[in-house]
Amino acid sequence: MRVAVLGAGAIGAYVGAALHRGGAEVHLVARGAQLAALRERGVRVLSPRGDFTAHPHATGDPEEIGPVDYVFLGLKAQQYAGCGPLLEPLLGRHTAVIAAQNGIPWWYFHGLTGHALEGRRIQAVDPGGAVSGTIPVRRAIGCVVYCSTEIAEPGVIRHLEGTRFSVGEPDGSVSARCVAFSEAMVAGGLKCPVEADLRNDIWIKLLGNVAFNPLSALTRATMVEIAVHPGARRLVGSMMAETLAVARAAGSEPRISIDRRIAGAERVGHHKTSMLQDLEAGKELETDAILGAVVELAELTGVPAPTLRDVHAAVDLLARTTTAMAPAAR
Repeated sequence: MRVAVLGAGAIGAYVGAALHRGGAEVHLVARGAQLAALRERGVRVLSPRGDFTAHPHATGDPEEIGPVDYVFLGLKAQQYAGCGPLLEPLLGRHTAVIAAQNGIPWWYFHGLTGHALEGRRIQAVDPGGAVSGTIPVRRAIGCVVYCSTEIAEPGVIRHLEGTRFSVGEPDGSVSARCVAFSEAMVAGGLKCPVEADLRNDIWIKLLGNVAFNPLSALTRATMVEIAVHPGARRLVGSMMAETLAVARAAGSEPRISIDRRIAGAERVGHHKTSMLQDLEAGKELETDAILGAVVELAELTGVPAPTLRDVHAAVDLLARTTTAMAPAAR
């Protein structure tokens, strides 16, 4: 099995190292200091489950790799539309693209035979068809990441918690390509269940991200600080309740309570969400897939979502002003 990891950052390099350890032929696509470190020293993983080092091939030029069986996207959702030049050399006739993104994916309403919104494009994550034009839905395998990692330094990945990467086809089938990828992940020491209804997993993961990510960016607070603050906790509860209503109106039934989801976030402790980390690093915020798409789905399904709308307006303004200030800061 040949796998290319496009975007070998914290999650991508960790997955690539695990797959390589399990016997897959892995190629990491990275840039800058990360690429230099991967070439020189490989991927060093620091984990409570045991440290290890892997030495997969690393490059900044996908032309060196050529077509593979799977491309694992370690990019942010907002980078998908522009990844075509890097992705194209990796695509063969049967190449599958595993989209390990946060939030609502661009393929969400594809493969839902008989659904009222079957084939509907979600503009927040696929504006004008820019993503579906770059990554055709027939190639897409969904992936929900229950894993937390960070780059301790270039080439060194600190694994904090979780090893589960749920995968599934947009049409709900349990395909041979999903099963084969799952087996390769398991061989590398990760959990990778193939889900017939991945959309439920998407909503369960999103239930936390939709509230804690934007609120952390707006307040600079960690997950536990948000969870233990009475007013913030009520705000989180309102956002989660509205999100569950949107999920149900869109045809999913995620089975998890709001109290349990908040308690789980509180147990994580003083962890900075990915959106807060991006804000502090001066990177573009992943607001559209995590929050904007849910607001759009609320409009499509007629679900009142006043709290989600208000928080989205605030974090969208933060994202716009942060982006506008970035050049001056440099």
